[in-house]
Amino acid sequence: MRHMFRGCGHARGGLSPEDQAAVDAFRAMLAALRSPEPWTPGSAQDIAVRVGPFIERAHTRPGDDHGPDLIAVALQDPGGPYPLYSARRWKLGWLRCETTTILGVWNPAYAVLTHAAAGLDLPDDVGMAPAHYALYIEARKRDDSLDGSTLLRLGPYTQTRHAQQDYDRLTAALDGRATTALPGYRVSTRFGPFDVSDHHLVTDPYETDVLAVLADALEGANPQ
Repeated sequence: MRHMFRGCGHARGGLSPEDQAAVDAFRAMLAALRSPEPWTPGSAQDIAVRVGPFIERAHTRPGDDHGPDLIAVALQDPGGPYPLYSARRWKLGWLRCETTTILGVWNPAYAVLTHAAAGLDLPDDVGMAPAHYALYIEARKRDDSLDGSTLLRLGPYTQTRHAQQDYDRLTAALDGRATTALPGYRVSTRFGPFDVSDHHLVTDPYETDVLAVLADALEGANPQ
């Protein structure tokens, strides 16, 4: 921006269309920073979060802790919900974001303030700890409809490697049985963020044998 304004200062006959567009974008960014659109917990809108001196776009999911102070987020491409920074975003996965770092609802004007705009990758430490995870064993109709239910919820996992280990065990246990364990249904395991609102429905994986609770869930299943 400093380079652009130095060039504008020596221009004759006013700003070029390109310079005017840059000035307009800069003014829009300043206006968005002065009056950010407030973010409301539970809103499906992407948010702007502070990561050091930068601002990043983040997609929200239900928080993994009690109270309003923490939510789970995944950093996003400033231009849309697609991977950015090569594999770094996937390496970071879901993060525990303190709500005090939320500037407000994401505004495209903030894109110039991201690491990407500065030609930088995301740092290894973005100031957010990994979010808690959960495993969901689901039974869905084999006709590819969305009808079905969640048979079992396991969580919260405090480390993703523990969740991955149990995911592999459960997937192996269902190998060859996914379409026969429950007649008319396809049973599968899904890996996702832990939703604290479901805490009363979740089985603690650290205090039980996940294969045993899977067998119990299948035996007592009634997806109807």
